[in-house]
Amino acid sequence: MITLLHNPRCSKSRQALALLEERGTAVQVRRYLDEPLDGAELRALMGRLSADPRDLVRTNEAEWKALDADRDDPEQVIDAIVAHPKILQRPIADDGSRAIIGRPPEDILALLD
Repeated sequence: MITLLHNPRCSKSRQALALLEERGTAVQVRRYLDEPLDGAELRALMGRLSADPRDLVRTNEAEWKALDADRDDPEQVIDAIVAHPKILQRPIADDGSRAIIGRPPEDILALLD
């Protein structure tokens, strides 16, 4: 089962969901704006990503710019995302042992290997 951190208003997120569904993959969609991740979930997610904490943040969002946070500091990134879920990069596919940011959406297909 893959959990997809999903924003249905995001075209990349919709593409990622379509790619998984086209392959018959069992997907649990988590609309993270409606059901935000808490600090513990974000720490665990960071451990499953082969990405930098900085990759989790949508730096063009006004909420991020207003924070003046250090995106190299994992705790500041976590605190910022908890306070402003909108700044979480999307989509993110997570199989429980590995997670991948779907930029581009096709990257998430590596979880199916």
